[in-house]
Amino acid sequence: MTLSRPTRLVLRTVGVGYLLVLVAVPIVVILWRTFGDGVGPFLDSVRTPAAIAALNLSLLIVAVVVPVNVVFGVLTAIALARWRFPGRGLVQAVVDLPFAVSPIVVGVSLIMLWGVHGWFGGVEALGVPVIFNVPGMVIATIFVTLPFVVREVEPVLHEIGTEQEQAAATLGASAWQTFTRVTVPAIRWGLTYGVVLTIARSLGEFGAVIMVSSGFPGVSQTLTLLVHSRYIDDHNTYGAYAAATLLMGVALLTLLGMALLDRKKRSAS
Repeated sequence: MTLSRPTRLVLRTVGVGYLLVLVAVPIVVILWRTFGDGVGPFLDSVRTPAAIAALNLSLLIVAVVVPVNVVFGVLTAIALARWRFPGRGLVQAVVDLPFAVSPIVVGVSLIMLWGVHGWFGGVEALGVPVIFNVPGMVIATIFVTLPFVVREVEPVLHEIGTEQEQAAATLGASAWQTFTRVTVPAIRWGLTYGVVLTIARSLGEFGAVIMVSSGFPGVSQTLTLLVHSRYIDDHNTYGAYAAATLLMGVALLTLLGMALLDRKKRSAS
């Protein structure tokens, strides 16, 4: 379909204006409020024990969630792409469930399962508190980030087919050798992209995490919860802006990494 030049200009203007209003303007306002008095107040705000602990906890959750999602995401993607088994459609639906279910519902469900009176509440009697503690926050984040690795790797497996894997097996390679030397190199870009998306969602998750967190600074408070606590509970507007800027900075680094990987992926293909 060929569009006239005025039509293209109008569509571009509408698209750019839409992005400016919804994305660029709020970011500029936050940055202006954060650095309006210089960098010093920002550094003082993000160097507090609560902010440092929140950043460390956010990174800790990412460090746990990413390997778990990589292992189970790749295995699930291989099962869905390579095998036909009863209940395959159900597994597909379960993988996509976090896209449809509200994070708040996820948090409530975890409380019902892992709370004191839940199905798995007995683990707390063993000295492993889950709800309102870091393990519950990790489980909630794993749930909401479950689809990313699977949905990035599965299409790649369909695209590459099984010819190379069958050839490796014919030449005497074991299943593990075939996986590490043939399958993994073939899916590396899809896997990397899924990891980046998982990191970004883990850092920014709020709804599910706030339901299973005590919110105590230095105990179970991530950067997103710190922003909420400073703005709503402490009425510390500047502190909330500073924490939001720190969170945006970490997310920006993730986004830049994703863009570089995407460019490298295109050049490699």
